[in-house]
Amino acid sequence: MEDIINARCGWAGTDELYIKYHDEEWGKLVTDDKALFEFLVLESAQAGLAWITILRKREGYRKAFHHFDVKKVAQMTSEDIEQLMQFDGIVKNRLKIKSTINNAKLFMAIQEEFGSFYKYTLSFFPNRQPIVNNFKSLSQIPATSPESDAMSKDMKKRGFKFFGPTICYAFLQAAGFVNDHLENCFCKAAQ
Repeated sequence: MEDIINARCGWAGTDELYIKYHDEEWGKLVTDDKALFEFLVLESAQAGLAWITILRKREGYRKAFHHFDVKKVAQMTSEDIEQLMQFDGIVKNRLKIKSTINNAKLFMAIQEEFGSFYKYTLSFFPNRQPIVNNFKSLSQIPATSPESDAMSKDMKKRGFKFFGPTICYAFLQAAGFVNDHLENCFCKAAQ
């Protein structure tokens, strides 16, 4: 894979949906807990799959999970799970659907304990500040970091599912806690 394609990180390729996601969302700091819950749900759903698969089903996830209203998702029942197993708008994986509901309850517990999921996430970072990396090639970008390892370990201890260190790192990148735009990407220059 090329490091830079059309002045942006090469992983975005030429797919319009990927390009829009890269240009408008990836690496931009998210402070809103509703948006953080959305990324948590989507990144968890992505486990073992290509990210483009989840991006293409994003609207389906919005419909399936009450536009990512964490309180409503936490109240979903086994009947809801059965309905979602028939819904083509999402990846029909019973364990992932159940984990989304479970994770919503745990997400709310973290909000209660820390004041927000945003504050909880920052608690894993030096000086409670996001990290901006200065990588020149895609091969330099790690799959995990000390922050994703620590956060994932803590979340696992709390009972979260489908949120290992690699998925956690992808979440941190997506939500801008880690900015991994390459040096020659126009998004990096715009910051």
